[in-house]
Order: sequence, then structure tokens, then C-alpha cells
Amino acid sequence: MNNKWLYILVLLVVAWYLFEYEPKTELGPGVKAPRQPQQQSIRGAKSFQHNGYEITPLAEFDIEAKVLAKKTYLLGRESELSPVDFAMGWGVMSDEAVLKEIKISQSNRFYWWRTETFPVKRREIETSSANMHIVPANANVKSLLKNVQVGQIVHLKGKLIKVQAKDGWHWRSSLTRDDTGNGACELIWTEKIDIRS
Repeated sequence: MNNKWLYILVLLVVAWYLFEYEPKTELGPGVKAPRQPQQQSIRGAKSFQHNGYEITPLAEFDIEAKVLAKKTYLLGRESELSPVDFAMGWGVMSDEAVLKEIKISQSNRFYWWRTETFPVKRREIETSSANMHIVPANANVKSLLKNVQVGQIVHLKGKLIKVQAKDGWHWRSSLTRDDTGNGACELIWTEKIDIRS
């Protein structure tokens, strides 16, 4: 390999690291976000337009949870609405003594976990964590998303939504924390974000 290709390879590796690297906050063992996400159905909600899409609120949504992973997306239609996904954990999944036994990653709008020795029951992991597609409702929220670090406790408030485009494309939020797999992610019209720690 000549020096030119080596130089290009080094630049690509550095660029990938700068784009993918997320700083991490450690809070120590113990449950840091004990409250279950709060949700209340919305009946007869009026749809509204946003970036050329029709958005319909499905439920009021309020969550305070630990950011287990954070992924920024630049490509794909979904990124026009939701530039960032947070994998979030509450209850046992906000305890770093539990999390140190679980490997967590994100790709293709999914959140993945695996463990060799279950620190808690599988169902507790599944029902105490979820992948959240963040749709910023305003410029302030969009700006604050950049400041959120993996490991922090974050409070999000907004609405679970469904999105439709004129060509038939659609995207809909899960409305339960008990589901897994395709369609289990929350799609949040995020009106407020607070970084708690």
C-alpha cells in the first residue's frame, strides 16, 4: 500500500471515529431513573403539517430515563424527521451495575442488546428499555440533542405520533413498552428535553 492510500485510510478512520464516537457519562451503580414512562391517550387529535408530512398525535408521553446509546442518522427518509435515536432505560435498566453485564448497540433504527450472563430477567430488560426516535418539535430541542451524552439521565416530554406522506409512506409509534422487534420503537414529537445528570 503506497502512502497516498494509507493517508486516505487514516482520514477515513478518523472521520468515522469523530462521527460515531459519543462521550459517555458514568453515574455509578443503583437505579437512577425509577419511574415508568407516562402515557395518556389522545382522542380526536388534529393532524398538522411538518416538513411536508402529516403528523397525528396518538398519546401524551413523558419519560425520564438513562440514555443507553445514541445514534445520529443522516441518510434515509426517516432522518428528515428524526435525526437522532436514543436507546433509553428506566428501572433496572438505569442501574450501571446491571448495564455493565449488557452490551448495547444501535443500527438501522433498531436498538440491540446481548449478554452472556443475565443480571436480571430477560423480560425486565425488554420492558425497561426501548429505542426512541426523536422528532424535535422546535429549534431548541434540535439544538439540545447534540448535548445529550450516553449515560446521562434525560427527561423528554411530548407526544407519540404517526406520520404520513402524500405518496403513502408512513411511520407509526409503538404505544406500549411491552413489545419487541419491528414496530416496537417509540416515535416522539419531542417538545421539551432536560438533561438531568
